[in-house]
Amino acid sequence: MYMSELLLDYIEHLEVEGGRSARTAENYTLYLERFVEFTNDITVDKITSEVIRKYRLWLNRYKNNNDDELATITQNYHLIALRGFLGYLSKRDIASLSPDKIELPKTSRKQVTFLHYDEVERILSQIDDSSEVGLRDRALIELLFSSGLRVSELVNLNRDHINTKRREFMVRGKGQKDRPIFISESAAGHVNNYLTSRIDNLPPLFLSYSRNNVVNMSGDYRRLTARSVQRVINKYTRLAGITKHVSPHTMRHSFATDLLMNGADIRSVQSMLGHSNISTTQVYTHVTDQHLREVYEKFHSETSE
Repeated sequence: MYMSELLLDYIEHLEVEGGRSARTAENYTLYLERFVEFTNDITVDKITSEVIRKYRLWLNRYKNNNDDELATITQNYHLIALRGFLGYLSKRDIASLSPDKIELPKTSRKQVTFLHYDEVERILSQIDDSSEVGLRDRALIELLFSSGLRVSELVNLNRDHINTKRREFMVRGKGQKDRPIFISESAAGHVNNYLTSRIDNLPPLFLSYSRNNVVNMSGDYRRLTARSVQRVINKYTRLAGITKHVSPHTMRHSFATDLLMNGADIRSVQSMLGHSNISTTQVYTHVTDQHLREVYEKFHSETSE
């Protein structure tokens, strides 16, 4: 059977049986279609280790329309998708290369950028909350730092998803996995202030106030986008005089490192971030090294000379 004939079945399997999101399915489709392009749609029984070797070389030299190369981690995603596809074939007893024949190249983790609490306060102090837009921006940044939400999770929140009285609600994250979200009194208060200022009954928790937006019954055209959240954060970071690159994900990093620096155990942080693998959470441990040194200097007894 040809690769292209089985690709759609695999993507449907990912969504239905694997519980993966539509976005993941879309990405996997792109990655696997590149393999189809490279092999000129060979039959799956012709996929060999040599074909994979040549494909890896092709990915390494691949350039898009803007002449940009694929980052090593993106090349990995292509191989992960292909390995998953081969695993699916194996379960269906369709003859092809064993998925364990594909080894992933090692990638170096990027340095985690995070904000200290005083830097977050500096950013918040730049927000003029005398307008509805300002109230939204304050609630948005407070909520990001307080909760550790991914930006995709944040922008998909509706009013009825969040409980500001209990300061606890559930969110569906990557892999369609639900996890509890806890928020501070300050974040809950600022979310309430923002919602109280609104005269609309639209479902989205955070609205866009761009003049180009058209209001419909569901309010989807008024929902704030991830790109807009980035622009909001850029604006106040610049006003606060912070030179490091700060993104919505930086706020998530800041949430995690703040917990660890204040004594939270890594397993609890893993659960609050929604990481399926503890190794993903462990990226934060090295950024707390300075904190550990401070603990050492404060509590370790020094011998007298």
